[in-house]
Formats: sequence, C-alpha cells, structure tokens
Amino acid sequence: MTISHIFRIFVCLAGLLLSFLVAAAAEPVTPLQVDFSSGLGAVRALHGINKGPLVAGGLIDLTAPLRALGVPQIRLHDCHWPNPDVVDIHAVFPDFRANPQLAFNYDFAATDEYLAATRQTGAQIIYRLGESIEHTSRKRFVHPPADPEKWAAICLGIIRHCNEGWADGTRLGIRHWEIWNEPENRPAMWSGTDDDYFRLYRTAATRIRASYPDLKVGGPAVGASGQFVNGEFRPTAFVTNFLALCRRESLPLDFFSWHCYTADPSELVRRARAIRQLLDAYGFSKTESHLNEWNYLPGNSWKGLGQNSPPANRQTAYETMAGSAGAAFIVTALLELQDAPVDVCNLFHGEAGGFGLFNEHGVPQKNYYGLLAFHGLLDTPRRVAAHGAVAGQLGLVAGLNTAGSEASILISSLDRSSSDFEVVPTHLAWSGPTCVETWLVDASHDFSLVNTTTNAVSDTPLRLGLKSPAVALLRLRQLKP
Repeated sequence: MTISHIFRIFVCLAGLLLSFLVAAAAEPVTPLQVDFSSGLGAVRALHGINKGPLVAGGLIDLTAPLRALGVPQIRLHDCHWPNPDVVDIHAVFPDFRANPQLAFNYDFAATDEYLAATRQTGAQIIYRLGESIEHTSRKRFVHPPADPEKWAAICLGIIRHCNEGWADGTRLGIRHWEIWNEPENRPAMWSGTDDDYFRLYRTAATRIRASYPDLKVGGPAVGASGQFVNGEFRPTAFVTNFLALCRRESLPLDFFSWHCYTADPSELVRRARAIRQLLDAYGFSKTESHLNEWNYLPGNSWKGLGQNSPPANRQTAYETMAGSAGAAFIVTALLELQDAPVDVCNLFHGEAGGFGLFNEHGVPQKNYYGLLAFHGLLDTPRRVAAHGAVAGQLGLVAGLNTAGSEASILISSLDRSSSDFEVVPTHLAWSGPTCVETWLVDASHDFSLVNTTTNAVSDTPLRLGLKSPAVALLRLRQLKP
C-alpha cells in the first residue's frame, strides 16, 4: 500500500469521524434522572378547566371524556358562549325589576341541567356570579347593576337554590363563589368604573359571608394583573386598589383569582409567585390563589385571534393551541406549576371550539390527550425527585403509586432541539425485570402506546426519542416471576 493510499484512507476516516462528531453535536442526548427513593410529597391535580360538558344546546355531551380526565374543578364562565343561556345572572334571573325573594322569578331549568352534568364529571364547581364576555359593539349585560343590594340578593337566591334545595333546587355543595370576571377588561366585560366594581364586590361579598359563613367568596378574576419590569412585578392600580379596599374594610377574600395567556409556561410560575407575595404583603396570607383562566397563546400575541385577524390566521392560531404544541405547553405548565404557590388552576377551556379541548363536533384534540397523559401521572401520586427539566422548554415529574408497585415518568418537550433522551430511573421499589410502556402525544400520536419493553434490571437507563413538541408518559411496573 502506497503512502498516497494510506493518506486517502486517513482522509476518509477523518471525514467519517468529523461527520459523526457533527451529527452527535447536532443531536445531543439529554439526560433525565429520577430517584424513586426521594419523596417530594404529592403530585398536585392542577388540571381544572372552565365550562361544563353540555355543548350545542345539549346535542353534544362531553361528560364521559371529561370524567376520564379526572378534572378536579370546573369553573363556570362563558358557558355556552357566544349565546350564554345558563349560569349568567341574566339567564337565571331574567327580569331585574322582579322580586328576588320569590322563587317563580328565577329560571333555573337550563342551568340545573348544566350543573348536574358538570357534577357528573366528578369535578367540584366554581360558580362565577356575573356575566359572560361580550365582543359585540352593543353591550347588553356587562353593565354595573343598577342596585348592588338587589344583585346580591339574586346571588343569595342562586346559592340557596344550588346548595339548599330552595325553589325545587339541588344540594350540590358548591363552595367557591366568584364575583364577576375581569372587571378591568372594558368594555367587553364591564362598562363601569373601578369604583363601580368595588361597590358591587363589597356588597355581594359581605352579604354572602353574612348568610353563608362557611362558603368561600372571592374575585376579581382579573385579566391584567400586572407587568414584569426588569424582573420586578408591578401590579396594576386596579389590583392594588382592590386589595387595599379588602384590607381596609375587612372584606371577605377567600380566594384571589387571576388570568394569564402566554407562550412561556414559566410566566405562569413567575406570576403565581408574584401574586402570592402581593397577597401576603396586603395581609392575605390565607387567601387562596386561583389561576382560573390560562392557555397557550401562540406567538405570545392576541393578533391571530382578534376580530380583525384574517380567518386563515385565526384558524392557524386555534389549531396551534389545540395541536401538539398546545398539548406540550399545557403539560409543561402543569409540571412547572407543581412547585408554584398556586392553589387552583383552571384551563380555559374544556368545552368545544376555539381555546377548547374538543373541536366543534366534540372530537378530542391533541391538547385533550396532553391532559390525559397528565391524568396518567396522577395514577402514581407519590411524587419523587427528578432532574433535567428546563424551565419553559422541558417538563419532568415522576411518581409512585401508593403500593410502590408502579411508577410513572411524565416528560413534556415544548421547545427542544434535541430529540433523544436518556431517562435514568434509580432506586425503584423493586428489583428484577421491569415492564416499561411508552405512551406518546405528538403530531402523529394521540396518547398512543408506541413501545413496550422489558428490562432485566429495574434501574436500566431508558432511551427515548421525541420530536418536539411532544408529551411522553413512561409507565413502569414490576414483572412478577
């Protein structure tokens, strides 16, 4: 062999080696470590939603698929939007001139059916007292009530009906009662002033507390809670004035509700911490924090969803929210929120149509299957230590079942260039052969079982390939001899 042949072979080998190194650099393996001997408490069921299961005038009933999610709470706002005929004050008490003490002045029929179906999902109800949003130029119902005392009396009638059986009612045991929604969102949700809302809250909250001291009353379901400036949270004047009012007059505030739509799951965590610090600073350390409207906002902009947005852009935005990106966002957020100081979270929304978990025909979408994967994690509620998550990009939480005989690892890859993961489970509660199932949500899979393997040793590293955005649930269980 001549020197030239050797040189050419060397060049070829060097080229192959370089190609391998470039490929390896382009596709690094992301290590994820789970220590099943290190307990972190419980996995929290933060996957509440908005809206009940009856859609299209009862033509579509989503009770069964929502029950399959194990939703903990359902907040009732914008129900049957854009033509709300249930829950809202005007739907239940259509003539404000009537006497709220008389049962025949209420129309509970449609709302009762809606509430019954909602409870059939297994979820607790959060009842928003107020009205749904109005995007039309002429507003019909989002005005300050002419008589706040009378409006409060109507609210008491609704509570009596739902919880005490008054007026041929029910006994649903609804604990959380929220006063209005986004009163700072004008004129779509409120045509009055800040003081008009403060007057309404003062009146209604005081009356509800006096009549039902064991119930939880709160609000204001604020959409604009504040902004971060150089890392510092600066609440809006509406929020600080509302909290100051409640502190100054010792008004009931059992829960403070707020909203956030974003493309960054970590923003939800930052806001949760900021809201908690704000509540504590005003003396409301026992007040629950409710993130009761949130969802993925593609591009972090409302442009694609606005009234002036071209229809094709609007369709793309909604399809993105409902697709694999929306699923990965939702799961990443729920995993990051596990350690955030928030008590209740309600995704907007669990109904059909835009923002929802189902299309207009009631068919589950990718974001539904993302929540189904999260529910699978809750089958192993004893949370354990897991390392390798990247804020805003990669979520990771793992758990054991009560008996310690099964384990789950939930991974959400929202924005990762790497598609290969090495999951290293250690200190499982058993030794010997382990069955590992991989369930996947991505562009091609709807929470599908894509792989089942048997590892001879329980702590064997697991190789996982994901094409972001994606959600993967690994189920591990001991194989009996």
